[in-house]
Amino acid sequence: MLTQLNDFLIAKLGPLGPLFAVAVLGIVLMAITLPTFLKKRADPYAKLKDATGPSNAASNNGKLQKKTLRHGNSSKKLDKFATFLEPKSEEEMTSSRLKMTRAGYRSKGAVRTFHAIQFILGIVFLIGGVIYALIASASGEISTTTLILAVLLPGAVGYYIPRYWIEKRIGSRQAEIQNGFPDALDMLLVCVEAGQSLDQGIIRVSKELSAGYPALAEEFEIVAQEVKAGKDKSSVLRAFSERSGVQDVASFVTVMIQSQTFGTSIAEALRVYASEMRDKRVMRAEEAANKLPTKMTLGTMMFTVPPLLIILVGPSVYDMLQLFQNFRL
Repeated sequence: MLTQLNDFLIAKLGPLGPLFAVAVLGIVLMAITLPTFLKKRADPYAKLKDATGPSNAASNNGKLQKKTLRHGNSSKKLDKFATFLEPKSEEEMTSSRLKMTRAGYRSKGAVRTFHAIQFILGIVFLIGGVIYALIASASGEISTTTLILAVLLPGAVGYYIPRYWIEKRIGSRQAEIQNGFPDALDMLLVCVEAGQSLDQGIIRVSKELSAGYPALAEEFEIVAQEVKAGKDKSSVLRAFSERSGVQDVASFVTVMIQSQTFGTSIAEALRVYASEMRDKRVMRAEEAANKLPTKMTLGTMMFTVPPLLIILVGPSVYDMLQLFQNFRL
């Protein structure tokens, strides 16, 4: 019976028909056993939190709190998959949360959602690769290496697409914060010199930057809300530096903490540091401008030199070929 089944699969799906059958059977078994494996007992503390959650949520009217609650409600569907979708060690979990925070995803279930999307895309692309391999093997002869690559490469691409998206988003947010930080310091300096406190200046800067630099405005708004909540200003500023991941912000936090510790003038520290940030922005622009000739050299050589050589040397080469042909005759 097994021989007949093997012959049938080879006749229908090609030489690798039994391998495809085993792969499909493994996917089906995984889909059947996965809900049972991920099932976990209900936490009584979670029930208590759900019971007290609506009353607490009704009392919070801030924009950031509403955004967090909205994302938190959408992530409750993935609670039963937490043991499978979240890192096991505390260090990996902290690193993943920091990365998601720097990408702008601050909800409690952001790490869980990221791993869920990563897993789903990997499985979907893997199934697509299997379908393509089945069609290719049925239509004609194809090597085993090509079949394996056709199955595994889509799965790897689907698995790494969310990670690539997060890295690109972190880079774009950090670039936005770095570009808008000198302007934010200038506005903060104006607010402090006008008589406002540092906390009031941060609130005003967050409102003014919301149109041009929304990521930086969101970070300043978080700082203002945490200071209003009664947190220590030094810890709030350090958390701001850690969330942003920008060296300029880290230096600014160090200056503010030292100014607060030693009792020096915050306005004077802001004036000096804002001037340095403006100079650094000009230097970055000059550095980017100086890189342009080097980057354009390769393009110039590829698209200018070959046509020029064809125009200048082409007629001479053609005449030489004609001359050699006449010698042969």
